[in-house]
Amino acid sequence: MADAPLPSRAGHVAIVGRPNVGKSTLLNHLVGQKVSITSKKAQTTRHRVTGILTTAVAQFVFVDTPGFQTQHRSRLNERMNRAVTQSLADVDAVVLVVEAGRTVAADHTVIRLLPAGASVVVALNKVDQLKDKDALLPQMAELSALYPFKAIVPVSAEKEQALDRLLAEMATLLPEAAPIYGADEITDRDERFLAAEFIREKIFRLLGEEVPYAATVGIDRFVEDGGVRHIYATVYVDRDNQKAILVGAGGVQMKEIASKARADMERTFGGPVFLEVWVRVKRGWAQDDATLRRLGY
Repeated sequence: MADAPLPSRAGHVAIVGRPNVGKSTLLNHLVGQKVSITSKKAQTTRHRVTGILTTAVAQFVFVDTPGFQTQHRSRLNERMNRAVTQSLADVDAVVLVVEAGRTVAADHTVIRLLPAGASVVVALNKVDQLKDKDALLPQMAELSALYPFKAIVPVSAEKEQALDRLLAEMATLLPEAAPIYGADEITDRDERFLAAEFIREKIFRLLGEEVPYAATVGIDRFVEDGGVRHIYATVYVDRDNQKAILVGAGGVQMKEIASKARADMERTFGGPVFLEVWVRVKRGWAQDDATLRRLGY
């Protein structure tokens, strides 16, 4: 039986938008596996994360970016915003994610960042949550007046509605080229990076508003032995009271975080994981360039 023909188009596609519009959810559902963490809180994504989808006609190398931050200033947020602008300069096409039914000032800020002449498709996300579908037409007209978008596609990333149409629009924007990655690859990030992100995701999902934004995760050791991955991680926070909240009475909160993160790792890595997580106070980590570099920001 002859091998399937290689896709004739390939390129990089940045996924951009204001915080909490569903960029990471869109990436995960396009790729078909979790490669970028999600939560209901804004600004969950802090890193540039790549997800790879190979179809019969094209290979899409999606670049998930942090939501562009305009409200809070720190060295960490400066690095995150830089990741957005660099991604826009380095890709063949862009997907701008906007919440269906409302275009707000923060969306306008992101649109102003789009390079002149960039090939951009709008994904009007969360259309399944929109009660008044008649609101879509005026929103699409409003967006069309702001930038010469190649297409505007109402979608639901969570429900996987109209993602095939979104892919079809994006495929036309990619250059004719051989695939960049193997057909079975889904991300260029290694397991060490994903392990840290899975832990951070559980912190965002299980704790209140303050602690997740004050916390980050470093992997101290990652060793595979006899088919078991032994992962030793440290969660860094700013203050002692944040550490107390994160650990919980008798360590119960940290145990739940580690247990849920380990389950994600085992599903994604396809094998058993031994996970040990410590919590350490490191004041001002988000303002310290040396710490941010060491942690991969």
